[in-house]
Amino acid sequence: MQTEVKSGYTITQLPPSERPRERLETFGPGVLKDSELLAILLRVGVQGENAVALAERLIDQFGGFHGLQRTPFSVLSRQRGVGTAKAAQILAAVEIGNRISKTAREVKPIISSPEDAAREIRFEMSGLDKEHLWILLLDTRNRLVGIERLYVGSVNSSSVRVGELFRAAIHRNLTSIILAHNHPSGDPSPSPEDIALTRAAVQAGKLLDIEVLDHLVIGGGNFISLKEKCLGF
Repeated sequence: MQTEVKSGYTITQLPPSERPRERLETFGPGVLKDSELLAILLRVGVQGENAVALAERLIDQFGGFHGLQRTPFSVLSRQRGVGTAKAAQILAAVEIGNRISKTAREVKPIISSPEDAAREIRFEMSGLDKEHLWILLLDTRNRLVGIERLYVGSVNSSSVRVGELFRAAIHRNLTSIILAHNHPSGDPSPSPEDIALTRAAVQAGKLLDIEVLDHLVIGGGNFISLKEKCLGF
């Protein structure tokens, strides 16, 4: 069991087995908590608050890494114990993760489940501060061949022209799509408008012979599949 980290402690006052850097070296980064990973970037804390405690405060205040991803540099740098240098390190690390995610998508992955689809978009969409609607384009072997970023703003059946959801698939002679949009609130629970849009898209897809495989709602790093919930399908 780990010793409770008190805000007055410094990292060097912790047993070596409980210091984030030493734990990473011994066990690998996968075992570290979010606050421990962030503490390694911060390196030092402030008077009365070590790096781990500072990291825990930032994660609680901004809602985890996805919240930090959406936080402007000017806001983050003004937080007690952060400043411009640490803010730059945090946002640079977040962007590295984002670019790794994008690079992974350059290889056409096979989408065989909602989890596969969510993996391709969850990180980036969770960091958006406005509602976006994206269309995942799949070929006949269910390989992801592209993502069309279609709408920014309120996503519902009254503001979205359903025919536009299929425009790229028609142009590229594809036979299936997946709808995905985010909830900036962090709650991925589908709204009645989300369900209505899904139902309209599924019906239009049948007429166009383009199958709507799913509609994912992303929020706070999590997702809900409307297909799995039988909402609109």
